Amino acid sequence: MARSSSGIVTGLTVAALATVGFLAFQASANVPDTLGDKPSASVSVPVESSAPKAPKAKKDPDALPAPSGTGVRVVYSLGTDRVWLVGAGNKVKRTFEVTPGTVDPAAGTYAVTTRAGAVTGSDGTQIEHVVRFTLVDGVAIGFSAAVNGSMDAPDPEKKLGGIRTSRDDGDAMWAFATVGAKVVVID
Repeated sequence: MARSSSGIVTGLTVAALATVGFLAFQASANVPDTLGDKPSASVSVPVESSAPKAPKAKKDPDALPAPSGTGVRVVYSLGTDRVWLVGAGNKVKRTFEVTPGTVDPAAGTYAVTTRAGAVTGSDGTQIEHVVRFTLVDGVAIGFSAAVNGSMDAPDPEKKLGGIRTSRDDGDAMWAFATVGAKVVVID
């Protein structure tokens, strides 16, 4: 009897495997073409995780903003009062904070128009390494460094277009931004 019991078990196993194989074949033959595609509309229920959330990465204030043009250029951000000197291959050569004048240029792309080694600024301050790139209502807009190193905020009662840098940053700007160099102003 042991032989006939094992034969029955073997027969049932073979039948079960054949049935599973047949059902698998039928299921694969009836899969809709869109399976695996993203549904056009779906309802999802968020799953709450008890795992602690990773802290959000802080944005690097020195990082070059994405919408800042291409090629070798000076990038000036009106919103962060920061300048980037960008070389070939989109490599930031230097970045630094500035103190804006009371008259801002519009966002856009400009070219350095004139430069001056040392002059007296519109506010009466002795300045050096003046790199001008536009005019706004007759006010020259450009980068410069005060000879005394001051980066104080300008008198809000005056129309001033000088964007003040430190003396070291002014030296770097002077070496980088020759006449014709691209200046990209972003918000």
